[in-house]
Amino acid sequence: MQAKKRYLIVLSAGACLALLFCLGGVRLPAAGRRSRHDRSRRSDQPWPHYSDPLHRFQPWDREDTEEFNLHTSPRQKKEANTSAYRGRRCRMDSCFDFSACHRNGFKVYVYPPQKGEKISESYQNILSSIEGSRFYTADPGQACLFVLSLDTLDRDQLSPQYVHNLKTKVQNLPLWNDGRNHLIFNLYSGTWPDYTEDLGFDIGQAMLAKASISTDNFRPNFDVSIPLFSKEHLRTGGERGFLKYNSIPPFRKYMLVFKGKRYLTGIGSDTRNALYHVHNAEDVVLLTTCKHGKDWQKHKDARCDKDNAEYDKYDYKEMLHNSTFCLVPRGRRLGSFRFLEALQAACVPVVLSNGWELPFSEIIDWNRATVIGDERLLLQIPTTVRSIHPDKILSLRQQTQFLWEAYFSSVEKIVLTTLEIIQDRVLEHGSRSSLMWNSHPGGLFALPQYSAYQGDFPFYYATLGIKPYPKFTAVIHAVSPLVSQSQPILKLLVAVARSQYCAQILVLWNCDKPLPAKQRWPATSVPVIVIEGENKVMSSRFVPYETIVTDAVLSLDEDTVLSTTEVDFAFTVWQSFPERIVGYPARSHFWDSNKERWGYTSKWTNDYSMVLTGAAFFHRYYHHLYTNYLPATLKSMVDQLANCEDILMNFLVSAVTKLPPIKVTQKKQYKETMMGQSSRASRWADPDHFAQRQTCMNKFASWFGGMPLIHSQMRLDPVLFKDQVSILRKKYRDIERL
Repeated sequence: MQAKKRYLIVLSAGACLALLFCLGGVRLPAAGRRSRHDRSRRSDQPWPHYSDPLHRFQPWDREDTEEFNLHTSPRQKKEANTSAYRGRRCRMDSCFDFSACHRNGFKVYVYPPQKGEKISESYQNILSSIEGSRFYTADPGQACLFVLSLDTLDRDQLSPQYVHNLKTKVQNLPLWNDGRNHLIFNLYSGTWPDYTEDLGFDIGQAMLAKASISTDNFRPNFDVSIPLFSKEHLRTGGERGFLKYNSIPPFRKYMLVFKGKRYLTGIGSDTRNALYHVHNAEDVVLLTTCKHGKDWQKHKDARCDKDNAEYDKYDYKEMLHNSTFCLVPRGRRLGSFRFLEALQAACVPVVLSNGWELPFSEIIDWNRATVIGDERLLLQIPTTVRSIHPDKILSLRQQTQFLWEAYFSSVEKIVLTTLEIIQDRVLEHGSRSSLMWNSHPGGLFALPQYSAYQGDFPFYYATLGIKPYPKFTAVIHAVSPLVSQSQPILKLLVAVARSQYCAQILVLWNCDKPLPAKQRWPATSVPVIVIEGENKVMSSRFVPYETIVTDAVLSLDEDTVLSTTEVDFAFTVWQSFPERIVGYPARSHFWDSNKERWGYTSKWTNDYSMVLTGAAFFHRYYHHLYTNYLPATLKSMVDQLANCEDILMNFLVSAVTKLPPIKVTQKKQYKETMMGQSSRASRWADPDHFAQRQTCMNKFASWFGGMPLIHSQMRLDPVLFKDQVSILRKKYRDIERL
């Protein structure tokens, strides 16, 4: 009897299990069959780390709907969120052809404009900057990189600048090749209400130079994140930063400010809607307004009227220039105009835009110039910025000015920085270091083709504790035939050769007559090398000849009259200022308000802004920079006029250093008394010489986007110069006798 009951119980339990299995309530066997496959697949997925950064909150959209969550796998959800365009796995080694770059160098081709296609002013400025750069080529067969003439800056379908049918137009380009080796510039993507980063056409394997790009969509070492700039942003030059002097302590009237739109609904509204919680109307002034857009009154909330009234009380520029920190929250898109405005104003940006890939993040260390916050921790921002040490604030503020002037003050600098970043990827063996990009004068003036070692550049000597080589090479520019043993060039050669610091003398023979025989040159204790200049043009005096191995170059005209003592003293001064031009003949510039143009003057005053390269020391790197950085148009102008090469070199060095040259003690007269000693062919005897130099000044200022020359009233004299003491106590006593 007991055994029968046990069998009935077991049979009943089995029947219940079978019924549950048929109804789908138990799935253990199926799970058991898949367990090995699941383990192997899941083993490839790493466990999350608590140190991983939190992902930004997503605005409400279709991904939050119940239907989307039920019928979409996690992988599909991730791809829908991160894949704004095809080819997101592209990298330089998989989607870029290096062969043309290695064959022809880094050259950029811009497609010719298509008939009937309108181009916005901002995009035209980008194209003009490329065409005016040293990278540009008009031959697509020589190009390493291609840039569209079709305007891709604004891909918001509601914008009047939106280009329709761009997909078809791009695909029909003869050199498109699925976007390979192409660079696409973009400032605005997506439209209301979600503002996605999709450009509305298939970019294929093209690189993006894009503003407001997210870290999810940014392809490291392939794309370039650029800043969002307005159509009023200057094409060349750009305004200087607003920091005129360093105040100690570095605090201003306000600690933290913001003034901008508040979005009542949609993406980008969360952070700006919460700013009123932090605003105290004293040292933290965060102002928003609802008064924007056509239908703002339909959507306004209870705070709008109060916010609008408070918003109108403050002047934005006054706040910007008188605040220590400037809040840069995200708008509809991740980037904001406030970012560049804060940099220029030396107001340290406090970035609140989770997931934003900051501009030029590949090369710029933004921790040295900004405070990067978290949108979810808004209430902690005031406490955070108040806790920053004054020394750190001063350092942040100074770095904002350097970055603004080096990379962001003009469209041209933004474009050139983008191209230089790509060039560094292409020519990896010659890429710049982080120190070069993040310290003065910046990566645009530190050409890696010259050297990859910072110690070879004059402006890094002080940072690295390096001293220049204690010898110099003299380069004498000869344009007159050698007909007499009493000519100034021979006397000059002997005087320079007697200098204790002279390593060698290079005579650059730019005369139409043949080279003189070796016995015509005087015997000296240092090597004298005579070479013919390239094409015998003026720019050849600044060619980086391989025979120049010393750091210092003494540039001399053939009719210069200098004593050995003057040469020694000038070189001693240069050793303390190796990044500047140091020499004797000084000139100045001025603004002619009547003619509204720059003027050039040779009057002897206590003010100067140029030291002519007819008798001056400078670092040999400036030979390389002159030859490889300046555009062919400026050098061609110098060669055609046979004039102004010394002015152009002064423009270049002042643009790099942001400092004036240095004048040292010399005899009163320079060119004016020596014109009688030189040949009639001398360019200084040309009556049009002065007028040409006036023209050069304005042409050069136009290309540099402003006037880089800086006035100075400093002259360096020997110790005890003109003092009423024994002449025996003076090291450079011969200078007083000249």
